Amino acid sequence: MLIFLVASISAIYGFSQKQKTIDWKKLNVLVYSKNGKGYVHDNIPSAVAGLQDLGKKYGFKVDTSTNPSVFKKENLSKYQLLIFPSTNNEVFDTEEQRLAFRQYIEAGGGLVGIHSAIATERDWTWFKQFTGGTFSWHAPFQKFKVRVVDKNHPSVAGMPTVWDVEDECYFEKELYPSIHTFLVHDVTTLKPHDNIKSNMGSFKDYYPAGWHNYYDGGLAWMTTLGHDKKLYSDPSFMRFILQGIEFVATHRPQKLDYSKAYAKERNEPIQW
Repeated sequence: MLIFLVASISAIYGFSQKQKTIDWKKLNVLVYSKNGKGYVHDNIPSAVAGLQDLGKKYGFKVDTSTNPSVFKKENLSKYQLLIFPSTNNEVFDTEEQRLAFRQYIEAGGGLVGIHSAIATERDWTWFKQFTGGTFSWHAPFQKFKVRVVDKNHPSVAGMPTVWDVEDECYFEKELYPSIHTFLVHDVTTLKPHDNIKSNMGSFKDYYPAGWHNYYDGGLAWMTTLGHDKKLYSDPSFMRFILQGIEFVATHRPQKLDYSKAYAKERNEPIQW
């Protein structure tokens, strides 16, 4: 359960880009929840159901799949954004599917990644740079605090600066320098653990918990929160996810433009 507490810490950098008005009825999203070999979160059915409920409530279309064959241009062209709820490890079966995902992003597509989505496709360099990093380690499930560090970011609109959460505090590696962080774990509120210091890197008291990243023509919105399946029926958490969906939908091009999808293979060097 998410409990919001009011605090007085202010944002270091404000997000100033004006947000467009969203027409929810014109939004089509694909919720993709396949997992590779390894740990599979038991929150996935609850996450998918929670996202479907948002679609019903706000009027946007939600398709769901665990089949990587959906990653074809003719299919992905239907969606303004994709949502990966707790995907983990290799979620594509072929190089053609990976390339189709990359070309979708290059054409202006968007991704909302929840919890272990940051642990997806860990050996794919381009994917890690697009999402902003990759999973390193998480502290044991426990109560701790997260803090808003950009109070002007639309994703945290109407939310207090400090939240009490019961979740897993994720640590990442290969954090990409272009990410814009709006939410952080307050590591000082975690129970002591030997692995915390070794995974903090140059960070001291705070570690990214939510960010967006413009990369290679597309937009990723990521949060490491979301381990507990009960969160997906929690109005406060689902409001946060909804605002992430809205952020991606209103900060990417209105239409995909596949003429900008230049990659011929999944790890082709990015064209700056």
